Amino acid sequence: MKKSVVILSVMFFAVANVFAQKSEIFVSSDAAIRGYDPVAYFSQGKPVKGSKEYVVSWKGVNWYFSSAANQAAFKSTPEKFAPQYGGYCAYGLSQGHKAPVDPEAWTILDGKLYLNYSKDVKSTWDKDRPKYIQDANTNWPKIKDKE
Repeated sequence: MKKSVVILSVMFFAVANVFAQKSEIFVSSDAAIRGYDPVAYFSQGKPVKGSKEYVVSWKGVNWYFSSAANQAAFKSTPEKFAPQYGGYCAYGLSQGHKAPVDPEAWTILDGKLYLNYSKDVKSTWDKDRPKYIQDANTNWPKIKDKE
């Protein structure tokens, strides 16, 4: 009995590690930021779903775009358009952990794209963005490569 518990525990942690987000970039459904076009936030002022027709592989992740122009803009300067903290929730990072995002919960501030877990979380984040950004900037280097 004891041996089977140990084996099950080892198997659980092995499976959990396979599904954990170790990546510096938040990935869902084989795409960064759930397949949304990061350039569209800047050029169209709204979230726009990308297309597999316009894809760029950057930092080992597929980024989808809604047009060839957006794809080309990202290719030339991906750091300009990629969301902060690898596309993980900006508020979550300020609290010391990675969290997935809702691409509809977003903000551009000082030319940088920030995403949040949900619109409710974004409301909290909006109350003190400078502090949360400062905290997230401090936390990000420590946890970007962790689960």
